[in-house]
Amino acid sequence: MESDDKQSIQARLTELEIKASFAEDLVEELNQVIIRQQAQIDLLIREVTALKLQQPAEGGPALRSLRDELPPHY
Repeated sequence: MESDDKQSIQARLTELEIKASFAEDLVEELNQVIIRQQAQIDLLIREVTALKLQQPAEGGPALRSLRDELPPHY
């Protein structure tokens, strides 16, 4: 009986170790995803900032209409 208990405990311990290993792998994979996403967010912030710097001053027209511009052949 005692041998069965030891085997049962050992089997449960092994199963927990396997689950812990998979959980560690998943956490590392998710961490890498977060790192990549943060790099993308940082890039997008820089691009938005650059676009804001290209906008005309507050008093000027914010949007131009293509109809207001002459085609190149005129």
